[in-house]
Amino acid sequence: MTVSFPVRSATVRANGLEFGLLEAGSGPLALCLHGFPDTAHTWRHLLPALAGAGFHAVAPFMRGYAPTAVPADGAYQLGALIADAVALHEVLGGGGDAVLIGHDWGAEAAYGAAAHAPDRWRRLVTLAVPPASLDPVLFSDYEQLKRFFYLFLFRDPLGFADALVASDQMSFLDRLWHDWSPGYDAGEDLARVKESLREPANLAAAIGYYRAAGAAGGSGGSSGAAGAAAGSGGSSGAAGGPHETAGRYAAEEQAAGRQAPQPTLYLHGAADGCIRVELARGAERLLAPSSRMAVIENAGHFLQLEKPGEVNEHILAWISG
Repeated sequence: MTVSFPVRSATVRANGLEFGLLEAGSGPLALCLHGFPDTAHTWRHLLPALAGAGFHAVAPFMRGYAPTAVPADGAYQLGALIADAVALHEVLGGGGDAVLIGHDWGAEAAYGAAAHAPDRWRRLVTLAVPPASLDPVLFSDYEQLKRFFYLFLFRDPLGFADALVASDQMSFLDRLWHDWSPGYDAGEDLARVKESLREPANLAAAIGYYRAAGAAGGSGGSSGAAGAAAGSGGSSGAAGGPHETAGRYAAEEQAAGRQAPQPTLYLHGAADGCIRVELARGAERLLAPSSRMAVIENAGHFLQLEKPGEVNEHILAWISG
């Protein structure tokens, strides 16, 4: 008999912020972090599978993405995201047997959280964004730089990017999904993203991740849709400036530049329109010993949605080993 594992909605307070989340199952914590432009629903195929494998699968809405609160201090630097992941591990009762799974910005946060608090996480899975140590390769490739146009657009401090993305029912996001995952029908996902970012403060928060990275004066920082996060130390400026929250997350920011020590599975779509797979193949050599990379054929940037069966199989085999 097949046992179904319903996905529940809940709210927790971590790192001084109210987080909305989706969860399923019980057992060791499996924390799943989403990226841009996305929501916790991106893990809707994985959460029941994790629950069925004996995990307490949890997917929070990242800071600023409704229903999670917009932080009053305007902190969106990578260090804040790392601190969120560690705090969620704590309040959710995670142990040393927890696993961490991240896509896009969630991958950036996962690399950093695994390095910052290595005793909290047994294994690591990242999707679509390689470790920041591959940035010199990515940012020296002309074709890749053209794909990264949005990184620089979103750093505009005057609100032009916010107005552009908000216009025409957020059609800019439709085009990003179309480019990054060609051929995938993202209607359901985009509806959820637009609902999450419907309020100007939430949209400003999502774009604020990129502004925070740019405020640090980095060369382009971490790769892909997550973009320019490595070496960041700023905030979006929503309340306070780039330096007012930097000290609070200094240790987390330093961890973001270190290699995560856990065995890591890195998954990348062969048709990813955000980061060229030819460049991403260099990621495996930059991961911890006993790590592995797998390329998912006929999948783009949102591979966990495009090929959920294959992606779930890779992840479950990795974290159950």
